[in-house]
Amino acid sequence: MSVALPGAAFAPAQPRFDARWRLHAALLTGTWAVLLLLFRRDVADLAAIYWTNTTFGHCLFIAPVIAWLVWQRRAGLALVDPAAWWPGLALVGAGGFGWLLGDAAGVALFRHAGLVLMLQGAAVTLLGPNVARALLFPLAYMAFLVPFGDFLEAPLQAATVAMVMPLLHLFGVPASVDGVLIAIPNGLFEVAEACSGAKFVIAMAAFGVLVANVCYVSWRRRAAFLAMALVVPVLANGLRAFGTIYAAWWTSVEQATGMDHIVYGWVFFAIVMAAVLAIGWKWFDRDPDAAWFDPLALQTPVRRRIDAPVAALLVLAVASVFPGWSSLIAARATPLAATAELPQVPGWHRIGPATPAWSPNFPGADRFLAARYADAQGRTVDLVVAAYASQREGRELVGFGIGAIRENDRWVRVADLPPYRGGHALRMTGPGRVERVTVTWYRIGDTLTGSEKRVKLETLKTRLLGGNQAGAAVLLSAGQGADGHAEAAIVDFLDALGPVEALADTISGAR
Repeated sequence: MSVALPGAAFAPAQPRFDARWRLHAALLTGTWAVLLLLFRRDVADLAAIYWTNTTFGHCLFIAPVIAWLVWQRRAGLALVDPAAWWPGLALVGAGGFGWLLGDAAGVALFRHAGLVLMLQGAAVTLLGPNVARALLFPLAYMAFLVPFGDFLEAPLQAATVAMVMPLLHLFGVPASVDGVLIAIPNGLFEVAEACSGAKFVIAMAAFGVLVANVCYVSWRRRAAFLAMALVVPVLANGLRAFGTIYAAWWTSVEQATGMDHIVYGWVFFAIVMAAVLAIGWKWFDRDPDAAWFDPLALQTPVRRRIDAPVAALLVLAVASVFPGWSSLIAARATPLAATAELPQVPGWHRIGPATPAWSPNFPGADRFLAARYADAQGRTVDLVVAAYASQREGRELVGFGIGAIRENDRWVRVADLPPYRGGHALRMTGPGRVERVTVTWYRIGDTLTGSEKRVKLETLKTRLLGGNQAGAAVLLSAGQGADGHAEAAIVDFLDALGPVEALADTISGAR
């Protein structure tokens, strides 16, 4: 396509896309539709997360924003020649392999990111490098279709507590803190994951990146605006939490939390967005009428071209390899042994099932055994073992809301404790301020660990490289009681029980 019109500022009032453009656009649309159908489980998963998880509700707006960004560039795009480009298949392959890693390890983030990368790779393959450069920001912005950032919840909980406590003391409120629990004379407040401000930081990251691109040219100003967009929500959330507790100090917990639920959410987020924009408005340096790119600079002859219909078929062929690979991995799993029972433990006797007040959550476990043991001193310990022949979506050893505490549980994590013989220990509180200490071990292959990240890594290794795919979680839990000796009871029970890995292997049939 030849271009004889000068200047990056050229913007025809009625951009016209030729037949070649319409062919490539139609092929890309069809290829995307087939990819979404091929990975429909992940598409449904993403839709459910967008619609039901308030942390990622902003993702509902990402696709319309991307469409708007492309629409803004339509005048220049009509002047850039699309060309199917086979090196773009490398992105499709990288996305497919990332999806496979996520599927094998049970990490939804990798699967979702892999799907988005495959969609991006399809666009680069079918439209070519020149068009990809013209659409660089909209294509890159697709990364925000991936729900990520929930790892920020724990550090932001700690940051919120660290801001709230000095403010309460400064304003004369007698307050004490225990982990994520803040107590004042007339109430107890939990700085829960939902109150950490993570949802606003994650949403503001997407918003800040968009504004930085649309309203700024200078990279320094872009970086400064994005930093402010991330810091302001954290500070604002700390003030909101302080305000809620301070209001409860003067009124009541019910009145304060009722008002907090009204203010909290999109109203609060809208106020924060307006504040960030108001602060950054003065330094906007991009002309609203400026061209998004220079079409004249994107007329480089494209090497390694292929026919567009062939490119579309190759994209789908590359992407389809990975679901097939996943099916082969799943076929290698072997079922658990027919029966298994919890052991008799010297010095301890079983007194029935585990306490009904607390039960860990392991959805889809092939085997779930739980019992309560007592010793001669009257101390009690709950033993729970959950075993899986193989892990997949909905049947995982670790994940959000899986393990000692469920999603939206009556039990609340107060604080993590030092590891107990390699297991992850935590202190939690439930209805009536009852406290428990729970220790969790995971057994994958020859590895015994309390680390959820290590579980994902070992699961990935056994599924991709071969080996027994069975996995098990072993939990020991004891009520804290007035004597506060839950840890001692767990240690003594563990000494009598013997190696945790032997128990896990017996229940899962791995040995």
